[in-house]
Amino acid sequence: MKTFLERVHKQPNSKKAKILTVARKIFGEYGFHGATTRMIAKESGIDVSTLYYHWGEKAYLYEAVVLDVNEDLKKKFFEIEKIIHGLPLAQRMELSIDIITDYLFEHPEITNVILSRYFVKIRHQASQDIHVPEYISNIAYSMGLSKKRKPVSQQFKMQVLAIMNTIHTFVSGTNSFCGSLNINKKDYIALAKETLRFILIPAFTNPQSKGD
Repeated sequence: MKTFLERVHKQPNSKKAKILTVARKIFGEYGFHGATTRMIAKESGIDVSTLYYHWGEKAYLYEAVVLDVNEDLKKKFFEIEKIIHGLPLAQRMELSIDIITDYLFEHPEITNVILSRYFVKIRHQASQDIHVPEYISNIAYSMGLSKKRKPVSQQFKMQVLAIMNTIHTFVSGTNSFCGSLNINKKDYIALAKETLRFILIPAFTNPQSKGD
């Protein structure tokens, strides 16, 4: 059975899908509290009542955006897993870092929405049908941090979070860091990837980091 988001994406020209696309951009730029339904409706070329008709309250649209960006990220990791499967650990990590960093710089709203979800509280209880997918274990396995897909130790899950949050920090801080370093975005992205490889690959290819 298709999920509600799969049904939405099956009709990309529908109002519901267009609103979701705009909402990703607006929530990614302004966060949950900074974004308003009026802003999303205006950008979508509709009135607020039409937005409510298709998505209900702002909090429910936000939850759909959170799930949508996480689903996109999960699909990307599955693509990466096929590319890196069977390669030595250092090569797996280098390819993974390059591919996912490029992807997140191309889609900064993913990083911004995920970080906002981490640190910003909203007065809303997500419905049982809307949840963030669990893919941390799959990343740990595909990158070779864990020898087993399930169960994955809390240690390896934390290591995955360390990798992802380091990447998210570079992506979310693009404008500020470019200004601080006095470099353009293209050079900044290249330097960010070089720095990520410098920090992460030795940390995870060191024999002492292995286990499980």
